Amino acid sequence: MNKSRNALALSMLLVACGVHAQSSVTLYGSLDAGVGYVSNLRGGRAFIAQQGTLQADRWGLTGVEDLGGGLKTVFKLESGFSTISGAMSSAGTLFNRQAYVGLSESRIGTVTLGRQTDFHFEMLGPLSTAQTLGDFSAFHPGNIDGLGNTVPVELSNTIKFRSRTIAGVTLGAMYGFTNQSSSTTGRSISFGATYGYGPLNLAAAYSEYRDRTLNLAGGLGLTSFEGIGLTAGAPFVADSVRNAGIGGSFQIGRVQLHALLTQVRIEERGRADNYRTIDGGANFQVTPAYMIGVGAWTTTFAGERWTQVTIANVYALSKLTQLYADVMVEQASSGAVANTLGIGPSSSNRQTVVLAGIHHLF
Repeated sequence: MNKSRNALALSMLLVACGVHAQSSVTLYGSLDAGVGYVSNLRGGRAFIAQQGTLQADRWGLTGVEDLGGGLKTVFKLESGFSTISGAMSSAGTLFNRQAYVGLSESRIGTVTLGRQTDFHFEMLGPLSTAQTLGDFSAFHPGNIDGLGNTVPVELSNTIKFRSRTIAGVTLGAMYGFTNQSSSTTGRSISFGATYGYGPLNLAAAYSEYRDRTLNLAGGLGLTSFEGIGLTAGAPFVADSVRNAGIGGSFQIGRVQLHALLTQVRIEERGRADNYRTIDGGANFQVTPAYMIGVGAWTTTFAGERWTQVTIANVYALSKLTQLYADVMVEQASSGAVANTLGIGPSSSNRQTVVLAGIHHLF
């Protein structure tokens, strides 16, 4: 009898070990800290400590369980924070960047539910000057088109589908239910597509949001939108936002060319205006360890224009650790304020920012 029980217990242990062997959980993260110089920050020159320039500071857990027959359970929990202060990116929300669980089927694709990003960040973002050069402050004014992972990118209460890649094509769709805990309190929908063939990569995305909070005053320095007064520090909630974009990149030897176009139509109280951006640049891999890149974008909105040029230098000490030094020059039209993303507003229509630091992945 004891032998039978022992045999049964051993069998169960072996089964448990076998199941465990089909599962995995990975801890990962990104630490980024540096210093900078700003030619005009709220009226004066400033030396600053800066975080999350090359990549956003974050830590997270990803997991997968193989259920057999090509079916897997997947999950992700990701939290943003500041290396230089230790504070969470969003107070009171631990997994402020992403938190989802779902199923992946090898022949069809992946369905996930939870707090997630839309396809502008996921598919178009990698083609922007900011992501290709590795400089958060090179995203577009106020991040209105959502290519950088900050407000208003993260959406709670969503269900998202991403197809498997067939002949280089990947498709995606997302629906967001009425959200009281994200930047969009109304429903949201997002669609995206990518195509990759050899050195060529293309992407397109379209999204609609209801009751969406946008950083028009703080991010763009505007005092009004279509006759509606804006108060610095106070949220602006648009009745409807329609976001569309296309982009691509092409690799020629050690040079990568990239370009994209975005348009965001913002409607409030029956009035509307378009936030339009043209973005492009090139990266040159001088050596396997050293990359230099240059990119530029110009944005028009509410009768004003913002233009920025960025030069980036990244030197890899290893696959996980990089040093960087970037220069950004932003020029706004006479009625607007230069406001480099993540830095703060100038008191005029011009601002120059120099950032240098160290980035490490784990």
